[in-house]
Amino acid sequence: MERKLQAFARLLKIMDELREQCPWDKKQTLESLRHLTIEETYELADAILDKDMQNIKKELGDVLLHIVFYAKIASETGAFDIADVMDSLCDKLIHRHPHIYSDVKVQDAKEVSENWEKLKLKEGNKSVLGGVPVSLPAIVKAWRIQEKARAVGFDWDEPGQVWDKVREELQELTHEVENKGPVEKVEDEFGDVLFALINYARFIGVNPEDALERTNKKFIKRFQYLEGKASASGKKLQDMTLTEMDVYWNEAKKIDLKP
Repeated sequence: MERKLQAFARLLKIMDELREQCPWDKKQTLESLRHLTIEETYELADAILDKDMQNIKKELGDVLLHIVFYAKIASETGAFDIADVMDSLCDKLIHRHPHIYSDVKVQDAKEVSENWEKLKLKEGNKSVLGGVPVSLPAIVKAWRIQEKARAVGFDWDEPGQVWDKVREELQELTHEVENKGPVEKVEDEFGDVLFALINYARFIGVNPEDALERTNKKFIKRFQYLEGKASASGKKLQDMTLTEMDVYWNEAKKIDLKP
């Protein structure tokens, strides 16, 4: 514990020095850091998907720096400081875990999640869905919306029921496409299909954001293999037929090209 406290104190001291002495750090604001924080969070997410522990450690440090930076900026106007941030977090964690810090009994993680949402409503949240950030990527947002609805009992019982819903939505999308429905209606039905698929992923224990990103990485690896092979044979992709490209694509699929 002592080593951890010393390391955190060192970080706070460095942050103070940078804010006072570095021209770049001195000019930063909460707003100017925002897009950088989003970028750092995605870099951390990439490292986690890659299971790169050294990079995870590095990216966690970058995210931690941003937290300390925001608190430092806020402290300069007297709004709050890093101690306020941590005290507020500790208070919330204790309040949201009455099964640990009080006499509430729970059976499993599902019940913990349900209690969490009920406590948030008691704290003043007007809607169970009110805590879902507006700016979340759509897939992550759909996942979080569904999780929060589940926490108050608004959910299917079995995966089979959800898969039936997926098939129903696919039929409705197919109907609109085949009958050349208006673009808005096709888009609406396509969105319903995605939402239902994300719901099904939740039921079978698959994180849809992670699954799609792994597929993105896999596609990139295979496509770059295709590009390399085409270049080595003196060809350009745009001059090749799809059949020719499929030869290299199938080669890439047989090779262990892990994302």
